[in-house]
Amino acid sequence: MAEPIDPTRSITTTRVVGASRERVFRAWTDPTVLSKWWGPNGFTNTFHTFELRPGGTWDLTMHAPDGANYPNTSVFVEIAPNQRLVFDHIKPMHPFRAEVTFTEEEGGTLITWHMIHPTVEECERMRTFVPQANEENLDKLEAELYGLEISRPNSNEP
Repeated sequence: MAEPIDPTRSITTTRVVGASRERVFRAWTDPTVLSKWWGPNGFTNTFHTFELRPGGTWDLTMHAPDGANYPNTSVFVEIAPNQRLVFDHIKPMHPFRAEVTFTEEEGGTLITWHMIHPTVEECERMRTFVPQANEENLDKLEAELYGLEISRPNSNEP
């Protein structure tokens, strides 16, 4: 059983999507699908390593709309097919643990995504942009699940 999550050190994002748990879990764990939607609006990804197993590494570079590149490394902690995914984002910036659960709901799947930070201060710093970025991430996930094209407006557009 997972330890209780300290709300002072965590950011939680939830969304019900109109797809089966199996399909949603696959979108989070199949690197071909995940690379299409991971990241906030305008970001694209290059996956270098994706070892979906406890202790496995996920190395990627996120490419920002302004051309900046952000290397990321995570290590998978727990994989419970169609139920739960846990990974530690370890470098190079803002370390956190991601705990994502997939709960069957009428008409779809409830995604509950906790980002647990090492300190209250780090969590508060992340609250300035993570909630919006996570919502954009889930918008892109839904577009991928539904096969829709979504607009990715520039941040300076009205």
